[in-house]
This record gives sequence, C-alpha cells and structure tokens, in this order.
Amino acid sequence: MHKNRFFLYAAGIFMSYFYFGIVQEKITRGKYPYEVVKEDGTKSTEYEKYTYAVTLVLVQCIMNFLVAKTAATLWHQGEDTTHKFYYASMSITYLLAMICSNMALQWVPYPTQVIGKSAKPIPVMILGVLVGKKSYALRKYIFVFMIVCGIVLFMLKDKVKSQTEESSIGIGELLLVLSLIMDGLIGAIQERIRAESKPTGVQMMEIANAWSVLFLSIIIIISGEYYKFYEFATRFPYVVTNLLMLGITSAVGQLFLYSMVSEFGPLVVSVVTTTRKFFTVLASVILFGNAISIRQWIGAITVFTALFLDAFYSKSAPKKL
Repeated sequence: MHKNRFFLYAAGIFMSYFYFGIVQEKITRGKYPYEVVKEDGTKSTEYEKYTYAVTLVLVQCIMNFLVAKTAATLWHQGEDTTHKFYYASMSITYLLAMICSNMALQWVPYPTQVIGKSAKPIPVMILGVLVGKKSYALRKYIFVFMIVCGIVLFMLKDKVKSQTEESSIGIGELLLVLSLIMDGLIGAIQERIRAESKPTGVQMMEIANAWSVLFLSIIIIISGEYYKFYEFATRFPYVVTNLLMLGITSAVGQLFLYSMVSEFGPLVVSVVTTTRKFFTVLASVILFGNAISIRQWIGAITVFTALFLDAFYSKSAPKKL
C-alpha cells in the first residue's frame, strides 16, 4: 500500500508538471504580436515579452490554495500543530525560489534553466543535514550525485559556446544558484516540520500557499505590477487562459508533491521531480526521433543505474530514506 501511494504520487507529479512545463514556456518564452502604425501609414508587426514573474507565481499560489482548501474540506485532516513561523519561512523560501527561477528565463534559455534546476537534490540534501538535522546513508549521497550527473550529461548541448550574451548569462546563472539555495532551505524546513508536528500534505499545501498569497499580494500592490499586467492582459487576453491552465496544473502537481513530502520526505520528492525532467526530455527524443549522442547515452545509463541501485538498497534497508 505504501509503495502504491509512492507510484501514484510520482505519476501525478510526472503528468501534471509535464504539461505545466509546456504552458510555462509558452507564457514566459512566447512572443506576443501587436501592430504598429508608422508615420507613412504602413503597418508592421512587433513582439512583446511576458515579464510579470510575480503575477505568474501569484496565480499559481491562489490556485494551489483553493485546491488544497477544497481537499481539506472534503477530507478531514485533523489538527495541525505546526508553528506559524515554519510555514511563513517555507513560504518565503518557496516564493524566492520560484521568482528567481522564472526571472532567470529573461537571461538564459529554457534548457539552461532546466539543467540548473536539475541539481536540486544536492542543496536539499546538504541543507537537510545542516538545518533540518537529517541524516542519510553514504550510498544515498552517491546515488543522488549519479542521478544529477547523468541528467546534466544528457541535457547539455554540444554547442553551448554559440551563446554570445556572456554578461547576461552571469545574471541568469546567479538567479538559478539563488533558486537552488532556496530549494535547499525549503527541504530543510519541511524536514523540521515533519519531525516536530507531522502535518498532512494537504495541510502543508494549504497554509504555505495562504502565506504565499499574502506576501505576493503585498508585493504586487507595492510594485504596481498588477496594473501593468492588467494592461498587458487587455492587449493579449489569451494569456489569462494560459495562466489559469498553469495554475491548475501547478495545483494538481502540488497536491501530489506535498502528499509525497508528508509521507516520504523532501529528498525523495526532489529526486522524483528531477528524474521527471529527464524522462520529459527522453520522451521528446523518442517521439520526435531526435538523434542521441554517446554522451547522452552515458547520461541516460547513469540515471537508470542510480535509480535501480537506490530502489534495490531501499528494499534491503527500509528504514533508510
């Protein structure tokens, strides 16, 4: 039964965030055309970019909260004794991770962002030990490192040097590093919450997103982004539909994600979400017939080997995470 729930949560995360990634790229990397009338009366088409990262994250958090609230109403969750400080801290780190990750897309290509975020299990593990007082077997460190290395090998492009905007890459990479640090802090806080109060995944999702909505609402009002986004949405109303779809897929994914965190811990979740990115790329290669280099085959074999070894040794020592 425990194993069945693991596969259910993993499948839910895989499917929802697969479509989430497609919609996110469509919104953040898409071009929004509009006509410009020149002085001689001729018309030309120009393009605008979506730059409202705070609004994007706010829509996700609102949908996440509504889904969690509905689930908590339908299924009784019991009393949550978690200190509010933990939820507020988890919310702040989550928001910083999301905003930094989305802002990075203004300076780096989408594959670069995915490669950077693939290293998520490493800060989750390190900060889980330092802040969350968690301990892991040595083989867990080795397997996670193998998974990350395999994914990076598979997803790296051969022609990385074709990029010319070197100064911009530095900003994007810095934002990705900050996002990874925040991911590690989130995992450490979640480990502390699990150790002290053991709330359900739905409870964690509801309260954390309630804090996130509060913080983001204050930011969006103070910065004036709400008005700029309103003007943008007036010109391109279909972006609202895409944002709602993004929010729905995010909410469904988070429902499975927080349930997995509650039962299996944040490191297991980070491995699942990181592996999900690998399978997303692998599926696109198979479906569209793209050639796989020797380096990519080495990366794929490394990931599958690490997953097999982790599963094998987990059965041998069920008390280890």
